Amino acid sequence: MPAEKTHLEICNLTKEQYPQIKTLMDQAYPDLGGAWPSHTIFRLIDQFPEGQLGMVDDGVLVGIALSVQVDYTRFSNPHTYEDIVDGHDRVFSDPDGDALYGLDVVISSTHRGMRLGRRLYDARKELCRQYNLRAILAGGRIPRYYNHSDEMTPTEYIAKVDHKELYDPILSFQLSNDFQVKRLLKKYLPEDQNSVGYATLLEWNNIMFEPTDTVLESTKSIVRVGAVQWQMRSVASVEEMLTQVEYFVDTVSDYKSDFILFPEFFNAPLMGLSEQRNQTEAIRYLAEYTETFRDAMSRMAIEYNANIITGSMPLAEGDKIYNVSYLCHRSGKIDEQRKIHITPHEQNDWVIQGGDKIAVFETDAGRVGIQICYDVEFPELSRILAKQGLDILFVPFWTDTKNSYLRVRHCAQARAIENECYVVIAGSVGNLPEVESLDVQYSQSAVLTPSDFSFPHDATLNEATPNTEMLLFSDLDMDKLKVLHSEGTVRNLKDRREDLYDVILKKRDS
Repeated sequence: MPAEKTHLEICNLTKEQYPQIKTLMDQAYPDLGGAWPSHTIFRLIDQFPEGQLGMVDDGVLVGIALSVQVDYTRFSNPHTYEDIVDGHDRVFSDPDGDALYGLDVVISSTHRGMRLGRRLYDARKELCRQYNLRAILAGGRIPRYYNHSDEMTPTEYIAKVDHKELYDPILSFQLSNDFQVKRLLKKYLPEDQNSVGYATLLEWNNIMFEPTDTVLESTKSIVRVGAVQWQMRSVASVEEMLTQVEYFVDTVSDYKSDFILFPEFFNAPLMGLSEQRNQTEAIRYLAEYTETFRDAMSRMAIEYNANIITGSMPLAEGDKIYNVSYLCHRSGKIDEQRKIHITPHEQNDWVIQGGDKIAVFETDAGRVGIQICYDVEFPELSRILAKQGLDILFVPFWTDTKNSYLRVRHCAQARAIENECYVVIAGSVGNLPEVESLDVQYSQSAVLTPSDFSFPHDATLNEATPNTEMLLFSDLDMDKLKVLHSEGTVRNLKDRREDLYDVILKKRDS
């Protein structure tokens, strides 16, 4: 049909369209008795009108997709066609069902090759999402199996169709629409001689499904993050710096942020209060205040109802110094992440040690990880976190020059793309001449995303003005990550060749 004469739109079927529905089904199923009687179609329209979809071309019905609601537990297990359609051709839709069951999809012979079936399948998927149903189920015929039934089992036939060694007009189409074969159904439709009575139980999972009985436990779909681009300035006391911290927490919480991120070594100005000129002694002096800051910021997390990533601070354990970040949950819980990779400056001047544990932390707004500055330049760490279900990676950093900053920025961007997650980076700006090796900073804090159609064209959701003290707010759509994992243009998480390579975290003797 010439494209210029085609005027397609999707509609909900009406009883008045039954003559056209009958014509389509008679053409499609001459070997299975043709169309359902009118009372079957009318019952479907009465019980579940939204589930009966039609494709109309300039007023003429050229495609249909029929569906009912069912109980997932019942119909995700073995069943037959008669469990769906009784002996009187009656189909019952369960208004309390938590799954969609696809009955028939039929396209007019005049409109085949136009991908209209895919449009109707997409409309079904959207209906499943809107109704918050768990999945779409379907019993799929395998009408070309009869050509191979003497030489292979139905399971072998399905495997060859899946690997595109054979083509089956129904199964190949369903597999191309992201349906998975859940099991083989025996004697599903005995009169279907082409399928030799077999069928596939197909399933498409709704990754957006939220059980209605666990709403309080479900994570948020929109998560707001606030990043503090912190101005390094001289302070007269610990109390003065904590007042400054609380000012930012208070301000960010006014915007109802779920997370607040501070930079690496944000409290370094306190080293200016020490008379120690030796850098190793100065960092140990700063470590004396880490517990105070951790406890104060935990209190702020509770009082201001926001999860705080405390940037990073030095932690003294005996004769060892670590660079550590705390995740202060608004529930009062505190998690700890130590910097794994230590820069030459940290090793040589501050004698900082590297940590040996990395983890994803469960929060009330998603699964998060923390990598302190240099750590984000090592892709293995993020890969390990991604395998644990990472949603947001927080990167507090401190860099003195633009090229140092760009190392962190570009690597953080790569981690977002590779691992299909959001990455939030926050650094400090300004001058601190009285503290050796921390006299200048360069920063442009940012919120980085994967690179696909649902995200900004440059994979940057937001970024601060360079070298200016400010707050950066961004709303992260967590549903976009779910869709990306399953339906992205490319699927970095799914397509990793773990049959060839893998990244593991070695167990260490305690």
